[in-house]
Parts: sequence; structure tokens; C-alpha cells
Amino acid sequence: MDVELVDWMGDDVSIVQSAKVSTLGWDNGDPNNGNDKVAGLINFLMRDRHGTPFEHNAITFRVSAPLFVFYEWHRHRVGWSYNEESARYRELDSVFYVPAANRSLRQIGKPGAYTFESGSQQQYITTVDAHKSIAECAWHDYQEMLKAGVAREVARNVLPVSTYKTMYATCNLRSLFSLLSLRWAHPLSTVPTFPLREIEMVAEQMDVLARGLFPLAFSAFDRNGRVGP
Repeated sequence: MDVELVDWMGDDVSIVQSAKVSTLGWDNGDPNNGNDKVAGLINFLMRDRHGTPFEHNAITFRVSAPLFVFYEWHRHRVGWSYNEESARYRELDSVFYVPAANRSLRQIGKPGAYTFESGSQQQYITTVDAHKSIAECAWHDYQEMLKAGVAREVARNVLPVSTYKTMYATCNLRSLFSLLSLRWAHPLSTVPTFPLREIEMVAEQMDVLARGLFPLAFSAFDRNGRVGP
């Protein structure tokens, strides 16, 4: 999974400014009033789940990931905007996802109460062989259709969900916290979650990139159990 920071607007101080307008109106105070006060107010907002001040900013990521990760990601609709590479307009690259050796393969338990555990060496070999064979077959047939003059929007139908695509994803901080709380089983999380490992890999990278832009907000997020405000 590859995640890059493309653009952003706002910082920790802008969260505080948007919160203070609720009580101070236009004259909402000096934005440079010291990190201690900024940190304290942000922690209060996070702790008591006053969420709207975290919406007055924007972060844009460029993401390269398999289709099945995008399908999971697009369930996050509030506060997110997406623009995805189109297989109708361009030929896709021959990049497909194959699970790494440390990818858990066995699901133990039932939906809502399960864990993932490592598979056997034979299960891993079977999994890798299956991913590679279907990718090679699909890519061959995809190329044959394109060579025959079949429209890209038809030829793409044979490509598996392991096919990589690229998209721009833009969100506000509140929406990002909502995604992170659900898609990363972080040690500090107080709400149980069972994320798909591949989208968790994306969430980990987004956390690192956005944390550098809003360090006080992320500190409050961690301190309060990583529950979205």
C-alpha cells in the first residue's frame, strides 16, 4: 500500500479558532495564544466529542492500493471526496496484490467475535499460487481484448479485485479520525474493531502523515481512546 500527502489546509490552531467562534463570535481571540491553551482546548473537544471544530480543515492523500481496499474505503462517505483512476479512460498497469508471508490467513470465530491467525506454509503457498495464476490469466485476457479493439470499459471486466489502482482521497480531520478508529486495531483503541489488514496498512500511513500536520489533535485522539469526535 502506498500513501502520499498531496495537500492540506489548516492546523491545530485553526481547530481552536473554529471552536472559539461559538462563544466569542468574530473576535475569537489571538490564534497564537500558546500551545498549552491550544492543547487543553483540543483535548476538551476530543474528550467531550465536540466534533464540528475538527471539520474546518482538509487533507488530500494520493493512494495506490488494490480494488478491494477501495471498496472497503468507500464505505466512508461523510466528509470524504474521492477521484479514482478510471479503467474506462486508460489502460491499467499490470500490478496485482499478493499477500506477504506475514499476512494472517485463518479466521477463527464468527462475525463480530473472531481473530485472524497465521496459516500453515502450505496454505501460504496455495494462496500465493492462486493470486498469481488468476492475475496472470486475467492480464493476458485483458491484453488480448484490448489488442482486438474491445473497449477498455468492457475489457476491464476480467480484472480481479487484487488489481491496483490510484485515487485521490480528500477528507477533514473528523472524518479521518472516524476512519482510523474503525480501520486500525490500535493498541490505544478503547472500542474493539476488526479491520481488513490491507486497509489497516493504509490507515497506519495516513495516521503518520496527518499526525505531522495536527500533532495536538492526534495526541488528544490517542489520549481519549482513539474514538472519533
